Amino acid sequence: MRVLDYPAEVRGILSFDFDGTLFLPENEVVLEPVFYETIEKLRQDGWLWAINTGRSLLFMLEGFEQSSFPFSPDFLVAREREIYTPGDRFGRWHRLEDWHENYMRDTAHFMKESAGFIDLMKQYIEDETAAQWIEEEGDPAGIIASSEDEMIVIAEFVEEQRKSYDLVGVLRNSIYMRFTHKDYHKGTSLQELARRLQVPVERVFAIGDGHNDIDKLHPDVAGMIACVGNSQQEVKDYVSSHGGYVAKAHGSLGSVEALNYFLA
Repeated sequence: MRVLDYPAEVRGILSFDFDGTLFLPENEVVLEPVFYETIEKLRQDGWLWAINTGRSLLFMLEGFEQSSFPFSPDFLVAREREIYTPGDRFGRWHRLEDWHENYMRDTAHFMKESAGFIDLMKQYIEDETAAQWIEEEGDPAGIIASSEDEMIVIAEFVEEQRKSYDLVGVLRNSIYMRFTHKDYHKGTSLQELARRLQVPVERVFAIGDGHNDIDKLHPDVAGMIACVGNSQQEVKDYVSSHGGYVAKAHGSLGSVEALNYFLA
């Protein structure tokens, strides 16, 4: 992927989820060429763009290759909170270390204050569900449910139990759930980008399709919010009720539809 020249003036930020919002592996063409054409035109007009995903950096790099991205986004938010910039022409990505250091500090505090919650959830998952409890480096803990129906039941239990723990944040998508500090998710990551670039809320566009996108689809985060036609119904209802745009088309075509609605 080539790195585009930085614009003389930054007009705003475009934030896209990847899986479902852009990437549809079941399609013969996973990302439509019109998406790249639209982004490049807006990019020339001063709109920076970001991929904001639950994928890890390595998994997202595989997604770029599979989707044949001709040029890199200006920012990549991996695992909902790790912010990267494309550093050079050799394809190396550089993490925003000050933001990451804040996350690591706050996560250590979260783990200490919320240890009782984590222990409770692990026992519940292992004793009373068919779900899998997972622990990975850099993440406090997570769950893989056996089905979306089971995840709904688990999510209800989680919401009831975390009322007693002020720092617990939940990142959920389909059968996956991850626990983290409540101040680190797609929404706060996008707000941090806007703060650094001095872009006001009304000049931020955000689009997604899953439950873990709702944090960045809040009007306090983005003045232009949208979801694609293949979004989860909960996301469509949320976007509609907050004055956003629900596209009819799926995947990257739905993202282009939403961009044209707001920025034509």
